Amino acid sequence: MKTFIKRYTLSSLVIIAFATQASGQSRGNSISKSTSVTKTTTIKKTVNKRVPSTKVTYKTPVRKVVSVRSVPNRKVIKYRGQDYYYANNKYYTQSRGRYIVIAPKIGFRINSLPPNYKRVRFNNHNYFNAQGIFYIQINNDYEVVEPEIGTIVYELPEDYEKIAIDGLAYYEYANIIYEKIQVDGTRAYQVVGIIDME
Repeated sequence: MKTFIKRYTLSSLVIIAFATQASGQSRGNSISKSTSVTKTTTIKKTVNKRVPSTKVTYKTPVRKVVSVRSVPNRKVIKYRGQDYYYANNKYYTQSRGRYIVIAPKIGFRINSLPPNYKRVRFNNHNYFNAQGIFYIQINNDYEVVEPEIGTIVYELPEDYEKIAIDGLAYYEYANIIYEKIQVDGTRAYQVVGIIDME
């Protein structure tokens, strides 16, 4: 009888130990799965697509206007009856004999992309991002477009601007509003809105 009780008790302890270890392992796996999901992307979602320029506050209130006397190897872009100029992935307008750097207008077209562009895919759209300007290919040309809200890039051009909307910090380049996020532990910038120029 004592032998039977010892075997029964020992068998019960072994079964309980295996059951406890198995449930502990399954709990551990479910925890690690949920933490990998929660740390992939953080989004505030406070900007609602189009933002009037009157709601945007720039950290540097006066932007330095870049103008030059000449633009070598420039290409003329005709847009809505006006001439604009393009060279080295910068767009210019002419005023009083000087060329002033401007953000490109939606619809500007160029024949070839500048070097060092990046392909950006979002919602089945293929964009080409060259120094903060988004293009799509139309036949043999590349047209300046607004990216979709949610599009992610991993770097901003050097001359981006820090802005605030309703007290929250964002980044702006060429009227596109970005929010800094983390994607799989890497810093990235997500398009959260477009500034409507009035």
